[in-house]
Amino acid sequence: MTVKTRFAPSPTGYLHVGGARTALFSWLHARRHGGKFVLRIEDTDRERSTDESVNAILEGMTWLGLEYDEGPIYQTHRFERYNTVIGELMAKGLAYRCDCSRERLDGIREEQMARKAKPRYDGHCRGREVGSDAPHVIRFRNPDEGGVVVDDRVRGKVAYDNAELDDLIIRRTDGSPTYNLTVVVDDLDMGITDVIRGDDHLNNTPRQINILRALGAEPPRYAHVPMILGDDGSRLSKRHGAVSVMQYREQGILPEALLNYLVRLGWSYGDQEIFSLDELTQLFDIKDVNKAASSFNTDKLLWLNQHYIKEDDPKRIARLLSPLLGDLDIDPTQGPDLVEVVKAQQERAKTLVEMAEISAFVYKDFDEFEPKAAKKHLRPVAAEALQQVREALAIVSDWSPAALHDTVERVAELMDVKMGKVAQPLRVAVVGRAASPGIDVTLYLVGREACLRRIDRALEYIAARAGDQV
Repeated sequence: MTVKTRFAPSPTGYLHVGGARTALFSWLHARRHGGKFVLRIEDTDRERSTDESVNAILEGMTWLGLEYDEGPIYQTHRFERYNTVIGELMAKGLAYRCDCSRERLDGIREEQMARKAKPRYDGHCRGREVGSDAPHVIRFRNPDEGGVVVDDRVRGKVAYDNAELDDLIIRRTDGSPTYNLTVVVDDLDMGITDVIRGDDHLNNTPRQINILRALGAEPPRYAHVPMILGDDGSRLSKRHGAVSVMQYREQGILPEALLNYLVRLGWSYGDQEIFSLDELTQLFDIKDVNKAASSFNTDKLLWLNQHYIKEDDPKRIARLLSPLLGDLDIDPTQGPDLVEVVKAQQERAKTLVEMAEISAFVYKDFDEFEPKAAKKHLRPVAAEALQQVREALAIVSDWSPAALHDTVERVAELMDVKMGKVAQPLRVAVVGRAASPGIDVTLYLVGREACLRRIDRALEYIAARAGDQV
């Protein structure tokens, strides 16, 4: 039997990280077993489904690299098939029309809740003849006896009594099919062998199994994965920060870092933290997913992202960094090779956005000195060192990191001070803050003209401060 999984989001918003993790688990399960992965768009909620949301889902899947073997398949294109199945169920006496009013249903619910009974439809229309011309829904006739045992690959065996399951609606008054009907027909028609989804769907599973059995089909294998919580223990939401996959891209997270982080939310392999997709396709087993909910930890994601930035090809990072520099009104072609800038910053940035921000000084003058750095390093005592290093830099013939390092070191020796006494004021003068790559690489990337101009500015700043203190 060929393993076949599916990811079936509803296009009512962005691709949430919880959905992305479910997609990843389904994708890995299919890939590990040499199977197929299907993308299905469950867009039967026509009031809330939007083309914009569909595009967001497709864009997110593409960015993450979760390629699908079939799809996207849209449920709205399959209404004729759903109606055929509903007709078959009615012909077998396994579904019926119901014209109960909203008032009657609300009254039943209130009465049941008053006596602390589980709210459920009372089967009023099971034995009635309801005409097709009157407004009505169609309900599935759930078995009265027996039960359903869901042999869940994450949660274990979960038993349900059929007497506790009511006759759910499978077609609305407007003629549109409902989720529990469409998902069953789709999984059956598409040959889905393994359903991996959020545990919020667990209570739907016995109902879906009963519909499948009514259609003479064997249910797929199920695995319901726990939800993702925020760091405060509540369900992950916008108030915890970014929850959309594409928001993480905008924040400078690499897709492989996000995938690595998501797979570790509820799954582990010993103490290993870093996984390539190739490794995951060999190691991932859905049975090893923890049944307890996992908490999202942004610091851990940033740690992983920094690892991937450091280990990645500088040429690829440069391609990804270029538009982020553009967001800062920087044209990276007007300056040093961006790949060289990346090499200098790869170990210094947790995100690509941070890398763009800390690299801006290479391409354009900064507005002002960082106050704390200026107070410490741009004091009157630093003026002589800056003046001497400026004169030395102005006549350097070989503007290379090695030659620049030697120049700064020579100035320090002539002044009989440690190199830091020259390098730190120089760094603040050229960069605007006390942190940057090595002073030799920093000077090399900024270039002679900009370095001299910024040193002059720093000398003016020191002179003005000295005047203020008089």
